[in-house]
Order: sequence, then structure tokens, then C-alpha cells
Amino acid sequence: MQPLTNLENNLSFDDFKAEVINDYRTAMISRECSLLGRREVLTGKAKFGIFGDGKEVPQLAMAKAFKKGDWRSGYYRDQTFMMAIGELTPEQFFAGLYANTNIELEPMSAGRQMGGHFVTHSLNNNGSWKDLTAQYNSSADISPTAGQMPRLLGLAQASKIFRNVKGINASKFSKNGNEVAWGTIGNASTSEGLFFETINAAGVLQVPMVISVWDDDYGISVHAKHQTTKENISEILKGFQRDKDSNGYDILRVKGWDYANLIETYQEASAIAREEHVPVLIHVQELTQPQGHSTSGSHERYKNAERLEWEAKNDCNVKFREWILESGIATNEALIEIERAAKRDVREAKKSAWNTFLRPIKKEQQELLSILKQVAANSINGVFISKLKESLANINEPTRKDILSHARKALRFTVEETFPEKKTLRNWIDSIFEQVQPKFSSHLYSETQGRNTRIKEIKATYNDDAEQVDGRIILRDNFDAIFATHPEVLVFGEDTGNIGDVNQGLEGLQEKYGELRVADSGIREATIIGQGIGMALRGLRPIAEIQYLDYILYALQIISDDLATVHYRTKGKQKAPLIIRTRGHRLEGIWHSGSQMGGILSLVKGVNLLVPRNMTKAAGFYNTLLLGDDPAIVVECLNGYRLKEKMPNNLGTLKTPIGVVETVKEGTDITLVSYGSTLRIVEQTAKDLLAIGIDAEVIDVQSLMPFDLNHDIVKSIAKTNRVVIIDEDVPGGASAYILDKILNEQNAFQYLDSSPKTITAKSHRPAYGNDGDYFSKPSAEDIFEGIYDVMHELNPSNFPKLR
Repeated sequence: MQPLTNLENNLSFDDFKAEVINDYRTAMISRECSLLGRREVLTGKAKFGIFGDGKEVPQLAMAKAFKKGDWRSGYYRDQTFMMAIGELTPEQFFAGLYANTNIELEPMSAGRQMGGHFVTHSLNNNGSWKDLTAQYNSSADISPTAGQMPRLLGLAQASKIFRNVKGINASKFSKNGNEVAWGTIGNASTSEGLFFETINAAGVLQVPMVISVWDDDYGISVHAKHQTTKENISEILKGFQRDKDSNGYDILRVKGWDYANLIETYQEASAIAREEHVPVLIHVQELTQPQGHSTSGSHERYKNAERLEWEAKNDCNVKFREWILESGIATNEALIEIERAAKRDVREAKKSAWNTFLRPIKKEQQELLSILKQVAANSINGVFISKLKESLANINEPTRKDILSHARKALRFTVEETFPEKKTLRNWIDSIFEQVQPKFSSHLYSETQGRNTRIKEIKATYNDDAEQVDGRIILRDNFDAIFATHPEVLVFGEDTGNIGDVNQGLEGLQEKYGELRVADSGIREATIIGQGIGMALRGLRPIAEIQYLDYILYALQIISDDLATVHYRTKGKQKAPLIIRTRGHRLEGIWHSGSQMGGILSLVKGVNLLVPRNMTKAAGFYNTLLLGDDPAIVVECLNGYRLKEKMPNNLGTLKTPIGVVETVKEGTDITLVSYGSTLRIVEQTAKDLLAIGIDAEVIDVQSLMPFDLNHDIVKSIAKTNRVVIIDEDVPGGASAYILDKILNEQNAFQYLDSSPKTITAKSHRPAYGNDGDYFSKPSAEDIFEGIYDVMHELNPSNFPKLR
């Protein structure tokens, strides 16, 4: 190793020595947390552990280059970095390991994620933004391999937007776009497509981000020779190296145990990204993983003796210690004292975290034991309840599961009895659920005034001589009004910019508002969504366009694992109100006419899923969403852009409510429920049914998630006593979801005189062309006959069998 040059010219040698010693102390504390954390898992106090041992020294170097206002998008081995920037204490580390649900004690996720997943708080308790320029920022980690990469792209792009787009109020978000986004990833995870997609996109966009690849030669048990061509990610990325004639990356390499060169490398990378606004990749090599991948196994199973010996000698902390001694910065005795103090302090932090975690649970245990004693004394099954009491009392370190399981089993023994103590037990169980369930289930959506569902409807209004125009014109002019009044809004996607999207809903807006606010992107859906997530985390209001609904499958993992869980996994401490714009339902075969609603509904809880029947409704949704805090997907009707609609005179201000259905035709005989393109077919069919004496009520769902918050559908069924759900998704998809909501949440079964019916597409993807559509999706005739059959069953004489 080479001597470390001073980071600042005015740093005295004594100050320099103190900084090095403090770094060593942090490294030792972090390592001891990893070692003790593993033991806590193996003894059963914690469920699982995945730690940052072996990566301590490069993370110290990264922390020195990381400035307030910067952002991290990392993975689950960055505990030393978080400790170095002052955002993680040993006690918080163990609180995370034990899954403490108190956000003050476990600020990373309030026990919702396993340890090793880090975050900083961007929001105040009321949902308003903190000053992100005055703090170190970490976006909330996720476990899926390389899933942090798309978000990293957006975090970096936000700096480019803040630097180059005028008129944005960036006082809490950026200082002239000088912030760098820092990404970390394991070498094996660079094999994922998300990594390469992000690398390419960042090179194209030229955004200020620094990616650190922690390279320890393994991906779990699999060696790099099975992971990466040439066993070297920086070698195969040479083509991305920028030069004087072309854009690209700066690619730097450094040994992960070389403290001095690590400091200099990270300072260099920071300066390049921050000043030149270009991406940098740092390949950190020769790292180790002293405890293996995780607590699920031992690395002795797959590393030979020679490798294990090399790792012991080249452990970054060992090499750091050697360098300190060689440089005369500290004596061996001084380092031994630091090491002993680290062990002592971490042990005390662990003990404190465990006692703090257990204390309220033990209190609940004692409460229940007292109640069970009284219940047993008054129940004819007292002997059995006493055994449950004794069993619970013998659990020295109970979980809430242990406590509630015993309480609920005890209640069973009193099912045929009535006495006050039984009521006390029942009320106690209900009270615990009322108090505890939100600790695990809250904040799927915003719980402040920023929630989307609080925004009231403003109906479209029209001049007396309102012109009939193509639906796309309404969208275009509404987007124009949005961009004119909201400088923080930007839209991007495939064919979004120059041609104004494939259906001309953004026609002319790039020329008017510039290439940064109305932008074309490559064919790379996952990172389009990642751009949106990262920019939304930094206070911008992005609209990420996925060209067709079918293509959303490319991005579904990012939407599901990252976007949909941001608010939940941070317990309301971060938000990413991204709007995803897409279009669906067309007559051109398997790949451009799918309706993947069932899959989407199952995977994106935490995101509003909106299905407007026309472009006026869609425009209203965009206006609503820009005033709220929750992310959303808006699925426009692909065959609606050229259909005529009256031009509203309140574009930009009209608002479609979220979670509210609309009755588009009243009726008395049967309730028809649908949405999107299919709704228009249902409306026409309702007219045909009226001609033969069937008066159908037609309801447009509008919002699949959230669904009918006012329970208006059940009110309709209470009047008609029959319901048919029509949907172009496959059987068991959105129609099954809607039926479940109506029957199980709205309790509509009590009003039904006929079995509820669903009319859906066939189980296969739609075949090509008009006939393919007719025989694949519900046609007007299918809908007519399905409804007629319900009425035939009710009254065969008035409605004789049709076929």
C-alpha cells in the first residue's frame, strides 16, 4: 500500500491519524456486528442474517466521498457505509435483525425487511418532504438481485433535470444538480439483465452516478468463472469506456483491501461524476466474504483450503490493520484496545436491542397470564386453560405469535360459556390485533393528506358549442396544461418525444417544452420505470410511458418489488409517486392485444391501477394523480384515441376520482360491471337488451385498485338482485378479482337472487385480426347471450332459451 494523501490541504497529520483510527474503529464495530449477528441467528433469536463482513474498507472510502444531498441505491452488504455516514448504530443494526416494529428504534423498515436493508427518512410524519439537500440519503433497499440498479439511474437523472430544467422549486431536493447517485452491487449480480440495461441507459443519458462492484469472486456458492465472461466485469465493460470522441463511462479499478488507494479512487470518482456529470464504474477487486453468503450455509462447503487461507490473509480489515502499523499511525496495543472496545460495545448494543425488543412483548405475556388465570377459574374447561397458561409461562422469550396463539386456543375452550372473564379475554385479543396488526400492515398507501383517494372529483365541463374531437386531442391538450403549470413534471418513454407518442397524445410537446421534459428513451422498460422511481424519490413528478400494456411485463418485477413497496417497506418514510402511462387492448394478435390485469392486480398492491373508458376520464386521472402521493398505472384504451369526444373547457383542472365507480346507465333488472374498452361494448349491449325488455344498470369500475370505496356496486345489486361482470382478461383474472371484492368485501351475496356471472376472454392469448378478436375476447353477442341466460333462468316464459 501507498501512503494516504491528505483529503484536504489543511488537514493536519494529527487530524489525519485520528480520521484513520476512527475508520478502523468503525470497521471493527461493523465486523463485530456481523459476527455477533450470525450467532444470534444460529441461536434462534433472529430469523436470517446477511451481512457486510469483508466489504468494510471500501465502504469507508465510499462514505468519505459521499456528500449531503447525495443518494445511495445499494444492496444488503452496505452496513459499514451506513455506519460511517452516521445513519446506522449497532443497536439499530440488532433491532433490524430482531425485526423490531418500532420505527424509532428500527428506522430502516420497522421490522418489515430482514437486516441489511437500509434507508434514510425523506418524509416528516405528516408526509411532507424533509430538506434532502441537508442530509445523507439512501433509497430503500430491496433483496431481488440487481433490482436496485434501475432506481439508481433515476436518482442520478434527477440531478441532470435539476441542473438543466428551469422553474423547478428544488430548494429541498437539489443544489444545482450537484448530487451524485451511488450504487453498489455484488460481482455475481452484474450477470443480471437489469445491471446491463442500467449500464447502457446511464451511458446514453450521461448522468452523475458511481457504481461500485464489490468483487469477492463468488455469487453465493458459484465462482465467477460461471458468472462472468473473463471472470472480470470491468474487463468486459471496456467498450463503455469514454474517450475524447464518444460518451461513456470512466472505469476505475482498485483492490478492496488497499485503504489508501480506495480513498483516492473514490475521491476521483466523486469529482468526475459531480463536476462532469458522467457515470463512473469502480471495480473493487480482491474482496472476501469471511462468513460466506448468509446464515443459510457455510462457505467451507464450496471454498477449498487454499482459497480460505488466501481470504484470511487478504481480509480487508486485516490488511487495513497492517497498513496502520506499517505507517506508524497507531501501535499494536492501541489497535488491540480498539478491537476490545468494539467487541464490548457491540455486545452491549445487542443486549440493549434485545431487551428493548422483548420488553413490550413480555408485558403482553404477563397481561395474558393474568387473564388466563381468571378465565381458568371460571370455566368448566379450566384444567385445559391452565395447561395453556402454564405452557405460555414457560416461554422465556416469547413472540407475539406465541402469545396470541395461546390466547385464541384458550378462547375455544369457552365457546359455549358466558361469563365476564371470557369477554375480557375476547376483548384483549381484539385489542392486541387492533394495536399490533398495523405494525405489519400499515402504509401500503399514503396515510396522510397526500393519499390519492382524498382528492375530490371535478367533472368535465363543456361550452354549449363544444367541438367533437379525437380523444388524443383531449389528452394532448391536458398534458399541455400540466406541463405549463407544473415545471417538475416530465414524461419519457419509447417514441414519447419526437413523434409525441405512437398515438399522438403528446404531439408537439417536446418542441414546446424541450427534450429533457418530453423525452424519448430506448427500448428498455425496466429502466424506464427505474428512471421514474428514482426521480420521484427526489421530488420530481415523472410520467414513465410503457408503450403497450403487453410490454409492462418487462418491468413488472421493478414495479412489484420496488415501486409498489416503497411506502410500505419504509413505513411511510419515503414515497415515489410515479405515474406509469400505458395503453392496452387492441386487435392485433397475441403480443399487442393482451389484458394482463389479473397478473398485474396480484403483483402491484401499493400502486393504484386505473382503467379509464375514454380520454377525458384519463386526463382527469392524470390531474388527480399529480396532487397525490401514491404511485399509479393508467391504462388508456388503445382503440379510443381516434374516437370522438366532446372537448372539455376545464382541461388541466378536471379530476377523475380514484376508488370511485360511475354508473353510466341506470337500470332495474341486472347490474353489469366492466371497465376500459369493454365498457363501450357493454353500453351498446345494454341498449340491445332494453329493446327486448331487460333494463340493465351499467357501472364503470374506473379504478381497479383501490376498488369501489363507496360500495356503490353492492347498492346497485341490492336494487337489481343480479350481477354480471364483463372483462377481456382471461378467466380467473380481473373478473375474479372484481367478483371477490363484490362478494367478500361488499357482502353482495345477501342480495343476489341469481348466481353471479363472469364473461371473459378465452384462456389463451388473443388470436390475430378481427376474427381472432371475435373468437378470443367477449363480443357484443357473447355479452348479450350471457346476460340473457341469467334472465332466462329467472323467467323462462318471458325469456325463452335463446340457443
